[in-house]
Amino acid sequence: MKEKLIEAVGKGHLSYSSIKYALGDMRLWEMYMRGQLKKESDALTFGTMYDMMLFEPEKAQERYYTMDDSAVIAEIGGKSPRMTKRYKEWRAELEQITQNADKELVSLEDMQQAKEMIERLDACGIREQYLDGQYQVEFNEEIDGVPVKGFLDCLGDGYITDSKSTRSVNKFKYDVNSWCYDIQAYIYTKVFGIDDFYWVVQEKAYPYYPAVVKCSKETLLRGEMKFHEAIENIVEWLDHGKETETHYAVFEV
Repeated sequence: MKEKLIEAVGKGHLSYSSIKYALGDMRLWEMYMRGQLKKESDALTFGTMYDMMLFEPEKAQERYYTMDDSAVIAEIGGKSPRMTKRYKEWRAELEQITQNADKELVSLEDMQQAKEMIERLDACGIREQYLDGQYQVEFNEEIDGVPVKGFLDCLGDGYITDSKSTRSVNKFKYDVNSWCYDIQAYIYTKVFGIDDFYWVVQEKAYPYYPAVVKCSKETLLRGEMKFHEAIENIVEWLDHGKETETHYAVFEV
């Protein structure tokens, strides 16, 4: 498969994110593999920053530039200053400056929120219990002949933990399915040969309620099934290419 991937899309491995896309329209999967999808959402950008501040604070300090727009907002005035042409021009100029400096622009509000969330997490002792291990562990392995590559957040003593921010801890189980976190859990446990997998979940709204969610055997099994379904779609695309565009879904609810 590796050689076919390189020939078709220029990459010889799959990640959790690319596998997730292969459960939908394969045109999106192809665009993702080629780096042609639009810029990541604000929610995904925040999650990336939050993870880096939690696991690699020194690296986060080097990567992110905090944007304080209070002065320009006061200067513009009105009900929606961030929607004005003046504000957008100011932000575009600032983004260009930070890009030239190899940094990423984030709002002062987002940076402060991430700091407060981490403080809440540390205050309840979750870091010592479920985030005690090696951080941002890279892997480049094969699962049943499928090349997979990525990073996991925390490799502990006999367990794996992944950090997630969410709108609601109580509804996180739906996030696991809809965002295919079950596939991610399956890949990590399979690669490292560890059965115990946890999510450290935290709400993004104050007071940033945290929770520890253990991944069940049923969820891992569902992740395995979705993984293999996605791989079947990728193999078919590699063999038949754009012929898969004629496919459509049929199901009952």
